[in-house]
Amino acid sequence: MAGKGTEKAKGKLKEAAGKVTGDKRLETEGKTDQMKGKAREAGEAASERAKGVGDSLNPEK
Repeated sequence: MAGKGTEKAKGKLKEAAGKVTGDKRLETEGKTDQMKGKAREAGEAASERAKGVGDSLNPEK
């Protein structure tokens, strides 16, 4: 799996390239990639929090 923030960084590059070249489709793709990266990070954070809660409720760990 790629490093954290890779998708967001790729999205920023696409968005910037789209703005420079006037390519609205590429710009929109970049924004979409950034949002996907943010959503993935939020999901991973929620998963980690849930795991922590589960661990704290399990006295055997």
